[in-house]
Amino acid sequence: MKVAVLASTGMVGQKYISLLAKHPFLKISTLTGKSSVGKTYGEAVHWINQIPLPKEFVEMEIKDTDPKNVDADLIFSPLPSEAAREIEPSFIAAGYPVVSEASAHRMKDDVPLVVPEVNPHHLDLIKLQRSQNHTEGFVVTGPNCSAAGLVMVLKPLYEQLRIKKAIVTTMQALSGAGYQGVPSVAIIDNVIPYIPKEEEKIRAETLKILGDRENGSIKQAELKLSAMCNRVPTLDGHLATLYAESDIDLGVDQVTEALSSFKGIPQDLGLPTAPKTPVIVREELDRPQPRLDRLSGSVEGMSVIVGRIREGLDSKSIRLVLLTHNTIRGAAGNSILTAELLAAQGYLDGA
Repeated sequence: MKVAVLASTGMVGQKYISLLAKHPFLKISTLTGKSSVGKTYGEAVHWINQIPLPKEFVEMEIKDTDPKNVDADLIFSPLPSEAAREIEPSFIAAGYPVVSEASAHRMKDDVPLVVPEVNPHHLDLIKLQRSQNHTEGFVVTGPNCSAAGLVMVLKPLYEQLRIKKAIVTTMQALSGAGYQGVPSVAIIDNVIPYIPKEEEKIRAETLKILGDRENGSIKQAELKLSAMCNRVPTLDGHLATLYAESDIDLGVDQVTEALSSFKGIPQDLGLPTAPKTPVIVREELDRPQPRLDRLSGSVEGMSVIVGRIREGLDSKSIRLVLLTHNTIRGAAGNSILTAELLAAQGYLDGA
């Protein structure tokens, strides 16, 4: 299946190229960019990934971000939100399936906001989208990079252990702001306790992802959720602390079992980018740590790592630490897994 990567020279665009280079059935056919049209990818990109740029893309010509220039069955879009709001609808109108990273469409009633292990049933909204837009094209979005890992931890706690309230504090890596996102003099020897709109996104998106389909839209989960967000001087890996309360006793062993046994449709189907264990629980007192654990799991960067599970204020509350690789599970990897699920469930049969 041929895929196009929009904004291909950016930080997340590069991550798509790294992850798709050896994919068994998703093959990059088109790369687009804003200021590098006509150049080869090797000429245009400032490659910052740890693995070398795959040779097959060095001489690929960068196209203008326009549907008529794209030869693909599926579009991956890590466009910035404002650009996505303007550009992605033209691809949808042209009949393309679009898997988007941007926040521009996430909270629309007919747009699935998906973490494949958590809410695959929300993909049903694609049928509504198609009927309303009178096109085979559609958009599916991935969540905020911190919310992507958070919902994988909250899903079993919310559904199995009936948590009613959760407070999350994030320590978010620099790559979440993009290559030029935070000046070095602002972040070295520092922590910035504010990321614009991040706390609102985490709350709203988490409640939508954990919600149920109802009358053509999503009914938000009945969970009281508060988020506080900080930018910290780590490169990759969003660390977060979570405090949660239930109306039943929450034993450490019970929480550990619920998290470590959590699996979803991607694991049942054996999708290529699905980790065997979506949530890995570590027992060491000082783990997880971004530098040591962000690439853990059977598919690097796709598992959420949890540690320090312990009782909260009383037996009906729990505390833990979780780590999400923000540009893999929180961005490109989650979107690739979503595309694999779309293919497996027949949503790309016309592609």
